[in-house]
Formats: sequence, C-alpha cells, structure tokens
Amino acid sequence: MSETMADPIEYFLEDVTHHGRNVRTHEAYERVLGEYEQFLDEERRTSPTNATYRDCMAWVHDIRTKHAESTIATYASYLNRFYSYLERVGRHDENPMALVVEEMDESIETSPARRDISISEMQLFVSQIAHPLHRTIVSTLLKTGLRSGELCNLDLRDVNLAGDQYWTPRPQIEGQEGSLYVSPDHTYGEQSGGTMRTASNKRKRETIVPIDDELEIELRRWLAIRPDTVEPVEPVFVSTEDRWGKRLTPDHVHHIVTDRTRREGWYRTGGGARENVTPHYFRHFFTTHMRDRTGDRGIVKYLRGDVADDIIDTYTHNWGDRVRTTYLSNIYSIHPE
Repeated sequence: MSETMADPIEYFLEDVTHHGRNVRTHEAYERVLGEYEQFLDEERRTSPTNATYRDCMAWVHDIRTKHAESTIATYASYLNRFYSYLERVGRHDENPMALVVEEMDESIETSPARRDISISEMQLFVSQIAHPLHRTIVSTLLKTGLRSGELCNLDLRDVNLAGDQYWTPRPQIEGQEGSLYVSPDHTYGEQSGGTMRTASNKRKRETIVPIDDELEIELRRWLAIRPDTVEPVEPVFVSTEDRWGKRLTPDHVHHIVTDRTRREGWYRTGGGARENVTPHYFRHFFTTHMRDRTGDRGIVKYLRGDVADDIIDTYTHNWGDRVRTTYLSNIYSIHPE
C-alpha cells in the first residue's frame, strides 16, 4: 500500500485505539479496511479517499459472493463508521457508504425514531419543487414507497398509465391501467432486461404497485419532456444534467432529494436517520401513513415488497380488487388543498 492510500485508514485506526477499543476490534477494522483498500486498488483503480458510492456498492457486491449476510452487514458498518469519522474530522467531503448502508437490508436499523413530518408539511415541500424530474422523483417515492434503486430500475414498459400511451407495457401489467411493475430480477453490476443495472431491487417476488391520478399526472408531465435516451431499454428516469439522457443511479436520486431537504432544514451533513430526510425517509413516510390509514399490514407489506410468500401470494391473486381499492381509498394527497 502506498503512503497516500494507507493514510486515512491509519488515521482512523489510531483514533480507534485512542478511544479505548480492544485489540480484537482494532484488528477487525484493520483487516476489513485493508481488504477494502486492496479491492479499490486492484478492481477499481482508486483509493479510499477518492472512492464514490459506486465503488462502495461494487465492494459490497464483491463480498456478497464470499460471506453470509450477517457478516456483510458487519463489514458494511465498519466502512460506514470509517467514512463517517473522516467526514466529521474534515478528511472526506461526504460519506459514500451512507446511501449504500441505507439501501442494504433494512434489518440493520429496524425501526429508528425519525423526524416527524405531517402530510400538510410534506405537501408544501412538494409544491415548492418546480423541476419536473425532481418533482416526479419525490412524488413517486412518496406515493409508492419504492426504494431509490427500484425507482432507478423502472423501465418505460414497467409503467401502465390510464388512457393512451406511446409505449407497450409489459405483459404482467397489461390491462391493469394505473400501475407500476417492480421486478425482482435487477442486481447491481449485472445485465438485466438488456441493460447493465446500477442498483439492485430487494424484492424476491414481482410486485404490482397501483398509482393514483396525482402520480399519473406527474409521470405524464415528466415523460412528455424526458430527454431521449441511448439506453437499450428505455428507463423512466434519466439525467437532465451532466449524464444527459442516461439512467439515474441511487446516488443521483440521493443528491436530488437531499439538496431539496437541506434547503428545507431537514438534512444536515453528519446527521443520522433519526434527523435527515433522504429518499429512504419517503419509504418510511409511506409505510407509516398507509398502515395508519388502512389498518391492513398485509397490503402495506405487499406494496413495500417485503418478503413473505403467504402475503405476496394472497395479494398477487387479488391485486385488482383488494389491493388497488384499498390503496386508492387511502393514499394521501401530495398536493395542498
């Protein structure tokens, strides 16, 4: 290892020792961070100080082939603490692992207390977003409870809007107007549906998510001006900035959302899940309000894509009736009245 590459790790490990961590803890951090550094050098041609969200995701994808989920969660927490520390002491601009950990198995942080935002406050927040892409992203996350990676993986054929549309929806949602199809088949770094995926979908089974008139309007407005794309499969959400016409990644969605929530005073660098409003917060918001309104945890679990075969089988076979009716009767408005 070069001196430059070793420096941030040594800097962190020295502080671990100063805080009285035992020898075993120090050795565990040293081993995992050393392996991470080696991976970056050999596979990504970069260093810990220059690593991005994508580099961290690639590392997690790599260790998934070697370790159990519990070990992966532990290793990810080590790297997250490493970058959180460097961010706090001014040695790194931001924590590239924060979003990765957020999108990993949600059991890592089962039910944290989070900022309490009312529906009326959220409506005002949405109403202030003028950019059509940003507004549609926030609206979709709020109305469906999708993870940011699942949103990025949406292809045009995964959308079936009411009335005329210039594309043909996939067979799974043909005839089911006002719906999104969330595939279980997309994995970070692998080909799926004719394109390389930059995010993983957590769902083990397909999910058909209903959408209401408000979200349909937002989607139509965005799709009417969406840039042409060079992707072999047309993505719903593409960049309107430096990566013009290319599929968005969770990192882009994270920056779009946190730029907005920072202005609102809902996000600060170094703040945790209990304080910051990130794309994942909208999933929490959706879950909380839909559970309270419907009183049906099974339907909410189905919509979230939580793995439970009995729930998914029950609601898949009755989607057009119970799920859709319950959703449309209870989904909150994101437009001020």
